[in-house]
Amino acid sequence: MDRLKPVDGLIKDLAEALTATLQARDIRDPAMIGIHTGGVWVAERLHRHLGLSLPLGTLDISFYRDDFTRVGVNPHVRPSRLPFEVEGRDIVLVDDVLYTGRTIRAALNEIFDYGRPNRVLLAVLVDRGQRELPIAADACALRMELPTDEEIKLKGPEPLSLIVQSS
Repeated sequence: MDRLKPVDGLIKDLAEALTATLQARDIRDPAMIGIHTGGVWVAERLHRHLGLSLPLGTLDISFYRDDFTRVGVNPHVRPSRLPFEVEGRDIVLVDDVLYTGRTIRAALNEIFDYGRPNRVLLAVLVDRGQRELPIAADACALRMELPTDEEIKLKGPEPLSLIVQSS
């Protein structure tokens, strides 16, 4: 297993990229939602870096996955918590690793069950490419290509570290 750049540095890079994106799009008071589990860990730190006023929301997309019938229910399902009104709001959706795009598609489906946001921006710690769906990050700290037999995992919650391993 190889260790990568320290996650704290990547989160700082992501905060800077996201701040620039928010300013360029004139978004002043977004809500932030982290996807369980790694996306919540990243979102907690990112939320603090940005000093957002609204509380952090969390999503568990287990029941929204398109492979639900094939792989079954995640044994660690947590409730989703969106402590703000979704309707008409600018939202920053946060995940740890963007790969096929299927997790993000599931998260968007769940968010829209709560209401129709004004827009959703995607912030990810790592974009490893090789998408199966047309989904792209608006802010990203690290882009890397990995062979299909390797995966990158965020380990945590304390300390956070990125690990590349064979799948």
